Amino acid sequence: MEKTDNRLFYRKLRQLSLPIIFQSLMLSLVAAGDALMLGRVAQEEMTAVSLATQVQFVQNMFLMAITSAGSILGAQYWGKGDRGTLQSLMNLMLRFAGLISLAFFGACELIPELLMKIFAGDAVLIEIGSAYLRIAGWSYLLTGISQCCLTVIKVTDHVKPCAWISSSAVILNILFNAVFIFGLLGVPRMEARGAALATTLSRVAELGLCLIISRGGEYIRPAWRRFFRGNRLLFHDFRKQCVPLMGASLFWGVGFTSYTAIMGHMGVDAAASNSVAAVVRDLVCCACNGIAGAAGIMVGNELGAGNLERGKAYGIKLKNLSFPLGLASTAVVLAVTPLIVRMVILSEMAQSYLTGMMVIMAVYMIGRCVNSVIINGVLDGGGDTMFDMYSLAVCMWGIAIPLALLGAFVFHWPVLLVYACTCLDEVGKIPWVLIRFRKYKWVQNLTREAPESMEII
Repeated sequence: MEKTDNRLFYRKLRQLSLPIIFQSLMLSLVAAGDALMLGRVAQEEMTAVSLATQVQFVQNMFLMAITSAGSILGAQYWGKGDRGTLQSLMNLMLRFAGLISLAFFGACELIPELLMKIFAGDAVLIEIGSAYLRIAGWSYLLTGISQCCLTVIKVTDHVKPCAWISSSAVILNILFNAVFIFGLLGVPRMEARGAALATTLSRVAELGLCLIISRGGEYIRPAWRRFFRGNRLLFHDFRKQCVPLMGASLFWGVGFTSYTAIMGHMGVDAAASNSVAAVVRDLVCCACNGIAGAAGIMVGNELGAGNLERGKAYGIKLKNLSFPLGLASTAVVLAVTPLIVRMVILSEMAQSYLTGMMVIMAVYMIGRCVNSVIINGVLDGGGDTMFDMYSLAVCMWGIAIPLALLGAFVFHWPVLLVYACTCLDEVGKIPWVLIRFRKYKWVQNLTREAPESMEII
């Protein structure tokens, strides 16, 4: 195995991961801002919006599969230096993402009450959440386009502008949240509807910034003249990556949504504490998300350039880094628990639930960090995407979700025991993940030597 230059490795990792961590942190702050601001208004407002945003969470699962497939192939073709294929790849991503965004927009505008009934049984929560979705649905229409643009910007060595765009949109979202939720600067107090309007306006700004920055000559832009035409072999390669990623995204996304729905049906206190715990989880996971994102680009660039041994060496070093990262995340969760419990206005019962959930989550973070870096970073960077779907099917859908459902609705276990069931999958699959990693099926070059003639697909 090729010996890596540690200084070069860590410099690349730092240059790629820090902007992605910052971007992930800023995106997570939107949910945190909604929760904290609405938590100062009323527990019902905070809980309803948290449940309503699960609709966008499901949408993001579809978009994640599309952009992840684009990122895997894009990183390798960028490492190879093939800009023309990257343009065709961007067209392909935009076509699929646009259809997904249009479908979710229509659902939010036409059947918001039906969507809310999936996640809550309380009439007040359904009413508040439906009002939120009718406004926020417009932001879902733009999300697919902006996420495709950001993905291409990120994998073509423009990680800092990508982070700057997302961060600017997040800052605007938080400012708009304060104005519209609380009715500042002479604006009527809108509470949950204000959070939805803030989200929509910030998405408009995000897409606008993407289009403006992408006008630079060094950026990859869609080939509008052949937008509905594409390389047939590229479509085949994209589908080969996207289908298992779509399965994994849906398994993971619907699974997490199921966790939220289960906790939502265990009472308002359980739903409220779970909503706050989810925000903390997303904030703490920013570090592993950044390392995983950097891992996919670093490994993909080397494999696409034909440097298979160097790509393999990078993957091994990244795997080794995931364990101390998980332990550090555990320590952070335990350290912030007392502050978080005091920060949000909750009932006494909800506070006790939240404390227990944070302790359980601290253990969960070890598995989450290790699996994110290895599966979503290294394995996916080399195109080994099928394993992610298999592991979720077995660990989440075969073990965690059935236990949580039985515990909540059949055996009537305590809230914290049911919550612990929802955290079993990440910790339990670590040995399986390490075995898969050591098979090195992910060490492969996915690029093709020459582009094929353009055909309608």
